[in-house]
Amino acid sequence: MSLISPATFADLRRMSGDELINDVIDAFLDDAPTMVAAMQAAVGTHDVESFRRNAHSMKSNADTFGATALAALARELEAMGRAGDLNVGTRLEVLRAACDAVSSELEGMRI
Repeated sequence: MSLISPATFADLRRMSGDELINDVIDAFLDDAPTMVAAMQAAVGTHDVESFRRNAHSMKSNADTFGATALAALARELEAMGRAGDLNVGTRLEVLRAACDAVSSELEGMRI
C-alpha cells in the first residue's frame, strides 16, 4: 500500500510539471531530516516554538504529497507544541521512521 496518495501526487505533478516535480521531491528529501533533527533538538532545549514550527512545516510538506499518515503524526506533534507539551515519548522516532518510509517511496517516484 502506498504511503503517498496517487491522486494527490498526480495533481502535484500536473501543477508543477515533470521538470519541477523532481525539485519538489528533492526539497522534501533535503528538508525532512533537518526538520526531525530540529524537533529533537527543540525537545532537548524545551524550545516549544521551534518544535511547533518544524512540526507544522513537516505536516504541510507531507500534505503536499498526500502522505496522510506522516501528516497526521506531524499534526499531533504540532498540537503538542502549541500546547507547550514536549513530552513526546517515542513519537519522534515514529515520525522519523515515517519520514524515512515516505522518502524512500518518493525517491522511486522521481521522473
